Amino acid sequence: MKTILFLTVLSGILFMSGCATKEPLYYYGSYSQNYYNYKKNMGPESELELQKAIEDAIANAQYGESHRVAPGMYANLGYLYLKQGKSAKARENFIREKKLYPESAHFMDRLIRKIDAAEGESNEK
Repeated sequence: MKTILFLTVLSGILFMSGCATKEPLYYYGSYSQNYYNYKKNMGPESELELQKAIEDAIANAQYGESHRVAPGMYANLGYLYLKQGKSAKARENFIREKKLYPESAHFMDRLIRKIDAAEGESNEK
């Protein structure tokens, strides 16, 4: 009986310690909190704070435990640039997202084509 209790407790400790040592997959910085604030209080100020949080997370990812930027971060930054009319910076970030996370290629390619089409229309005028 004591052996069963001992093995149960030991297996529980080993199980819990295995979960505690897992390193995070991605570096977010303050992105999560700023994204929440942006969605809660949508406006130019919260949008700029979100942009700065994403730029900081990208710049500081190399210092995080995982050294990796989270999926969608470049795409989100590209979208913010696109809203500001900075299509070249938006395209650059969409391309980075596509290179880091190939599963996003179809969506990123569509966004890049839309930018190209919009620029083509503005050049015709």
